[in-house]
Amino acid sequence: MVCLLVDRPGWGQAGSQPNRAEPQNKVSDSDWPQFLGPHGNGHSDATGIRTDWSDGNLKTLWHQPLGTGYGIGSEADGKYYQFDREADQERLRCFDAASGKLIWSESQPVVYRDMYGYNNGPRSSPVIADGSVFTFGVAGQLTCRDEQSGAVSWTVDTNKKYGVIQNFFGVSCSPIVFEDSVIVMVGGSPPEDQQIAMGALDRVSPNGSAIVAFDVKTGEEKWRAGNYLASYSTPLVVELQGEQVLLAFVREGLLAIDPSTGNNRWFHPWRSPRLESVNAALPVVKGNQILISECYDIGSVFLNATTDEAEVVWADNPRSRDKNFRAHWSTPVVIDGALYGCSGRNAPDSDFRCIDFETGTVHWVDRRRTRSSVLAIDGHLVVLDEGGRMQLVKANREALEVVTEIDLGIGAPDRPALQPPCWAAPIYANGRLYVRGRDNVICLQLGK
Repeated sequence: MVCLLVDRPGWGQAGSQPNRAEPQNKVSDSDWPQFLGPHGNGHSDATGIRTDWSDGNLKTLWHQPLGTGYGIGSEADGKYYQFDREADQERLRCFDAASGKLIWSESQPVVYRDMYGYNNGPRSSPVIADGSVFTFGVAGQLTCRDEQSGAVSWTVDTNKKYGVIQNFFGVSCSPIVFEDSVIVMVGGSPPEDQQIAMGALDRVSPNGSAIVAFDVKTGEEKWRAGNYLASYSTPLVVELQGEQVLLAFVREGLLAIDPSTGNNRWFHPWRSPRLESVNAALPVVKGNQILISECYDIGSVFLNATTDEAEVVWADNPRSRDKNFRAHWSTPVVIDGALYGCSGRNAPDSDFRCIDFETGTVHWVDRRRTRSSVLAIDGHLVVLDEGGRMQLVKANREALEVVTEIDLGIGAPDRPALQPPCWAAPIYANGRLYVRGRDNVICLQLGK
């Protein structure tokens, strides 16, 4: 079902960043067209942000109520796209980014109930590329819509097509676009496993569909790769030794493949022995250095990688209670050789910390907060606690340096209070900072 209200203009050209594959989304270099931004790493290239949020200096531009879900939206070419759920429909809405005015809305039916009582999704962000918007629903529905009208071009039920046995929290991967493919993590199972109960992942076998690429125009499968089950992470295309490599933190570890063909490059096992373990954060990449991290016992491992192999430089000791870093669902960021982010599974176990990226040495730890997410911008970190407190932190490996803060969990005359959980990392595009809570998304004027 499509509700169309207005029209839109054409596209610009994307920018690039060292150690990242050239973005395939033909949008402005100041846009945020996909999960974790134009480079897929939680970094914005913007400068000139407001560093004083007191006394109304962080102006609310607009806000909109949301249905269920945990994901933040994406912005491209003056439009903001938000994926959520209303009743039994997964919904993609397109808003004017400057005013928050609804342009169109399109919905598709969904059947999903969370096993642990969390909300019923979706968990992912849209990706905008070459005139289309792609979404990946909590029950595995991959949909391509016309970016101008919201009309559905094609849709694939990946759970049904590849025999996915529902995991603990549903599909959380966001789609990515590379060349003429839209790529997602699927992790299906063979026909003989289809009677296995949801969540019984110790009994489930993979069928070679960990990662699947689909033609952006038709939705036809182009290739599948990896004999592994799905995690909750999103694939990432990076550049290693001058070649483009797709990294996917699947349930069993880190898979490296050729994003054009699906040919396997290498695999590094990294998973907690706990059945309910979660690999959700994305790999953090700097040159040929890669860090992957999880919070269910084993912590982090730091790799030196080539196109053909990965070598361990350092790793947390699985038998030790003290870990250098334990990412849960929030992907940390690296700035000038220091890694910043939320470490730990749940409050009070979680903290915000800074470690040396290459050695794992812990520089400092801030335990005075609940779980949080992070955006890197203009030499700073925008750190959002799950309760709605948001801080601007100077990127400083020597000590925690809070520049300014605001509690978005408390309402104001120009905006509602953000209700917990605030689990999506804030995003920044064209001077606008987007922050979502349980029921609302708020657009703030962070650019000067």
